[in-house]
Amino acid sequence: MDKKKLEALRKKYSNKQYHDVDDPEHKKAMLNADDMASGLATLLDAPFQESLKGLDIALIGIPFDSGVFHRTGARFGPRAIRDMSMSVGPFNHQTRISPFNLCNVADVGDVAPLHGFSLEEGIKTIEEYYHKVIDAGVVPVSAGGDHSVTYPIMKAVGREQAIGMIHIDAHCDTMGAAEDHKFHHGGPFRNAVLAGVLDPERCVQIGIRGSAEVFWEFSYESGMTVIPVQDFHEMGVKEVIAKTREVLGDGPTYITFDVDGLDPVYAPGTGTPEVGGLSTADAIQLLRGLRGLNFVGGDLVEVAPAYDATSNTAQVGKQMMFEILCLVAESKANN
Repeated sequence: MDKKKLEALRKKYSNKQYHDVDDPEHKKAMLNADDMASGLATLLDAPFQESLKGLDIALIGIPFDSGVFHRTGARFGPRAIRDMSMSVGPFNHQTRISPFNLCNVADVGDVAPLHGFSLEEGIKTIEEYYHKVIDAGVVPVSAGGDHSVTYPIMKAVGREQAIGMIHIDAHCDTMGAAEDHKFHHGGPFRNAVLAGVLDPERCVQIGIRGSAEVFWEFSYESGMTVIPVQDFHEMGVKEVIAKTREVLGDGPTYITFDVDGLDPVYAPGTGTPEVGGLSTADAIQLLRGLRGLNFVGGDLVEVAPAYDATSNTAQVGKQMMFEILCLVAESKANN
């Protein structure tokens, strides 16, 4: 080894602390990480703030799973994600985004009370809460909860103009009522279209698979773009990104990510697992390829930690929620 180079490295680095870096982007991210290291478990290690005042983006937990058919437990998803630290700091090494440097972001706690014994009352409470978020001019990024929670969020986010949707999931979630209850987690996007807050011509559903195909006729008839998992693999991530960008255009777009869109190898802790799903690597590259769209909110749903012995699903959920936050923060900062 070159002795002069070694001496120069020793002189520069021997007594430096971990946060003493030269790259300006890294330095800003490090300072932000230090500011956020409060010890309080929050979504994505964000600062905690009880009010919406002064925020650009609110991170919100929705501990609600009264809309589930199969395995309950997604009500514990927000808590599990909060327990997953960002490890070093909120910096995206590929996109170079540090969302907390772009926007004022805080964890504002959970929607409550959520009427655990009444699906309809819970949905109503969620909608009322999110109208207050939109009234405050704040963009929501949420952790569910089962997928029924996205419908009332969309009722608020799309109240002035119907929104488009990027939807990563094993299921289309456009089925009809079950036992006269229509607000379950298998039908939020049929409900949102029929309520006039979701434009089906600007919806892309990615990763769809499994035996529930018989329930998804509404997606096709309404004009949604459905990319089943076999088409995803045939097209490849880049082509799926291009198709998604073509469909969404520059209109307001909401992104919703159900962890069962991933193969249960990567995310076993969920209520309705379906084998043969996306890998975490493909999902991350898909999300990062969506930069520049007009995002008006997003959510990560269906983390049910009781079915995951390793806590890997909460770790995956945290990462996907961070990727969504990066997209939303960059969009908010540029609009």
